[in-house]
Amino acid sequence: MNEFFSNIAKAFSDFGPVDVLSILLFAAVFYYVFRILKMNNVRSVIVVFALFVIVTGIIFASDTKLKGDVFMVIPMVLAGLILVIFNVEVKRDILNLGTLNRLSEKREHQMFASKDEVERYISEIIKALQNLSKDNIGALIILSNDNIPAQVLESGVILDANISSQLIEGIFFVKAPLHDGAMIINNYKIQAAGCFLPLTQNVNIPKELGTRHRAGIGITETSNVIALIVSEETGIITIAQRGKISRYADYDLLKKTLSDYYWKDLSADWRKRI
Repeated sequence: MNEFFSNIAKAFSDFGPVDVLSILLFAAVFYYVFRILKMNNVRSVIVVFALFVIVTGIIFASDTKLKGDVFMVIPMVLAGLILVIFNVEVKRDILNLGTLNRLSEKREHQMFASKDEVERYISEIIKALQNLSKDNIGALIILSNDNIPAQVLESGVILDANISSQLIEGIFFVKAPLHDGAMIINNYKIQAAGCFLPLTQNVNIPKELGTRHRAGIGITETSNVIALIVSEETGIITIAQRGKISRYADYDLLKKTLSDYYWKDLSADWRKRI
């Protein structure tokens, strides 16, 4: 045991600036991998990864013949494999680094939405979706919270308008100039319309789902948003979250989704103002 601790002390005594930088880099990668695994609830992989790092460290510390490079390279390779497996999450984080909501600076100056107003917004959105569905009018609405990439907003027209079923239906009217793009609802405002979104590259998406659905799914893979999609061919309403879809969304599912969006994501604002 004394020899074990002596080896550890000797290893650290030989550390130079490069070794310290390597450890800091590894710590950053380890934290990021751990964060991704935790967000995806892959607890068994978290345990295996942590144990692997600990065992590697013990082997390194107990054998002076091993160089520090061995300790750094093996876990880094494992971390790289995990990052490849969760490439969608990594892509989402990278894109969100460049996220710039041009209206976020105005958010603190906007009138606070009361509970009754939020309930009205939920009702207006559901009413618009059901009317569009009934008339087989295609629509794509993104529920955002200051987390839409700047390039998406810049591809459309900034509105900063109050939420109403009439406005939503008017924008998606077949002959309206913005009907082909996506509408961005940011909290309690219609922030933009006519926006272009990245298409999903998932080959397992049902073939009957067209460009509108692929765009709705694609944005949820790269940004933490919710997509509400109305099919132009069938009128079926689909909800997309984190790349997964729920088709045939009825009033109850829409109500639950919108309620979760407002009362979960806006709860911080409520606590600040109550």
